[in-house]
Amino acid sequence: MKKPCPFIAVEGAIGAGKTTLATMLAERFDYPLLKEIVDENPFLDKFYQNIEEWAFQLEMFFLCNRYKQLEDTVQNYVSQGLPVVSDYHIYKNWIFAQRTLHGDKREKYRQIYHLLTDDLPKPNVIVYIHTELATLLKRIEKRGRSFEQDIDPGYLERLIEDYEMAITQLRTQEPDTVIITIDGNELDFVEHPEHFEQIVAKIKEHL
Repeated sequence: MKKPCPFIAVEGAIGAGKTTLATMLAERFDYPLLKEIVDENPFLDKFYQNIEEWAFQLEMFFLCNRYKQLEDTVQNYVSQGLPVVSDYHIYKNWIFAQRTLHGDKREKYRQIYHLLTDDLPKPNVIVYIHTELATLLKRIEKRGRSFEQDIDPGYLERLIEDYEMAITQLRTQEPDTVIITIDGNELDFVEHPEHFEQIVAKIKEHL
């Protein structure tokens, strides 16, 4: 049986290095790159200053935006049997929403999320960057996005826990998906080319 074309998603908490690694992988394998739009979300500044007040608007913007991106990706690449690398998995929307939304708003979001995403093709390879809080804080400070400077470290710590749980859930929910976990605390794939080569080698085992 012919193997499906690679649809690789890179995931991890805020500051893990998802976009950087996804860009490097797309260049190495010569695959198109799908990058999530972050800076254009008009609710980010307000969200980090008042999570409760602005969470629903923020999450809905991200969900609709990513849905449109993936819809275009399916049309332009996946349905034509072409490979692609993405710096997110659509499941991340539910990871964040479960942390930031409560009560009726969470239930409304859950319904909309499943309505939009249940029939979308899912990545068949996930590269998960596991990182600890200290690593995330260093990388967030280094990249210097103004709207991220107000992030509560406690929020990041809980997000790390959410991602660990989500990856465990994905192993059960998507048993045919290859999930490769890399240690983002030990492997610096930007500064050390040999670390990047280790990641590439792991992915090649499944392509």
